[in-house]
Amino acid sequence: MPEAAHAQPSWVLLAYLISGICFILALRGLSSPESSRRGNWTGMLGMAIAIGTTLAVHEIASLPEIVGAMAIGGGIGLVTARKIQMTAMPQLVAAFHSLVGMAAVLVGAAAYLNPEAFGIAARITPTFGPSIVSILPVSRVEMGLGVAIGAITFSGSVIAFLKLNGNMSGKPILLPLRHLINLGTLAAILALIAYFTTDQSHWVFFTIAGLSFVIGFLLIIPIGGADMPVVISMLNSYSGWAAAAMGFTLHNSAMIITGALVGSSGAILSYIMCKAMNRSFISVIAGGFGGDAVAGGAAAAIDRPYKRGSAEDAAFLMSQADQVIIVPGYGMAVSQAQHALREMADLLKKEGVRVKYAIHPVAGRMPGHMNVLLAEANVPYDEVFELEDINSEFAQTDVAFVIGANDVTNPAAKTHKSSPIYGMPVLDVEKARTVLFVKRSMGGVGYAGVDNELFYRDNTMMLLADAKKMVEEIVKNLG
Repeated sequence: MPEAAHAQPSWVLLAYLISGICFILALRGLSSPESSRRGNWTGMLGMAIAIGTTLAVHEIASLPEIVGAMAIGGGIGLVTARKIQMTAMPQLVAAFHSLVGMAAVLVGAAAYLNPEAFGIAARITPTFGPSIVSILPVSRVEMGLGVAIGAITFSGSVIAFLKLNGNMSGKPILLPLRHLINLGTLAAILALIAYFTTDQSHWVFFTIAGLSFVIGFLLIIPIGGADMPVVISMLNSYSGWAAAAMGFTLHNSAMIITGALVGSSGAILSYIMCKAMNRSFISVIAGGFGGDAVAGGAAAAIDRPYKRGSAEDAAFLMSQADQVIIVPGYGMAVSQAQHALREMADLLKKEGVRVKYAIHPVAGRMPGHMNVLLAEANVPYDEVFELEDINSEFAQTDVAFVIGANDVTNPAAKTHKSSPIYGMPVLDVEKARTVLFVKRSMGGVGYAGVDNELFYRDNTMMLLADAKKMVEEIVKNLG
């Protein structure tokens, strides 16, 4: 076994410890919009320390090749991050998760094919015949789990990407006997990992990988668009655990720490998201297990009378209000209306109107989507409130201005048991004296595939137009 695998210099352990502390501080910073930028920089510093230390102490066949590969990958990441639209951020995150999962599979395969280079094998010399390279039993468990979790992350993330990107229907795709198939496949993977400790044959290793790719696909396709924010955070957790498992295989404490932090924080976030959507955490990670009753609830928009308003009407109503609560959603992200929205809010505040923003935990298509957009437009952090902190204020609010949000404001979540969003906590915008609802047209429905009965209520005025153009028109009338 290489010396670095079991007796690393003290400065290396210290460097990895410092990088781990940086990652913990990064997570702490990312918990609040005010400190998120600092959290990102702290995480980047920790990763730079970890990568630099690893390159310094590990035997690498060709350092220029490694640096060149890092430069290519970093360049692709930089260009992609600069060009990507915020509306495409969820599918980009899913794509990144797939890369982490595939990286874990490839590292596991490399360690399996050349275990001596990774310091996880012992050479056994029998009395007769050539010597045999035997992978250490504990390393086989670590390798099997890492490859399995990585493969599940890869194929599951690919399906999530296709659904989010519109290449695959966002509706649940329900296979017959899927629960039995899923449980049987998972049991087979675990049994093979246990058998792998006694037999390191090629067929065992590659069957584990193959079945794991399949189960990742099967677990995600039954999950509908309404639950996609949970899927994103869940796959984030999987990618962390895959990295942690590979950290044990590589004897790299930085990977173990980082993977464990990502895995545990992703799992906690998934649980919080499930609670916010009134979903069972176990049912989501098991591929929608137990969700048959609400899986097929998609419906077209209802042809009912509604009240239509104009930018002039909206400007007058809001300028006369004491308090306006703005509820942003995915439609705001699509039209990039956040800057015009902040300008509108500034003009209202000059008129003496109190302005607040209400954020649902799953507004948009990934956790924190709306917070990032509002921060991009320099909306003051003290004006942004989460659902549980502001829901009680709608009853005392003159105007609720809903811009592009649908499912998170739908009262059907509280009354219609057959709805796919039933039981999900929603923003009580219908309790406001007047609801101004910005929507491109009456023909579309939310990502969960259900119409919003709020559109047809007496206190709702529909503002049908592109969100950015409508807000800009309101700004003109306020000015």
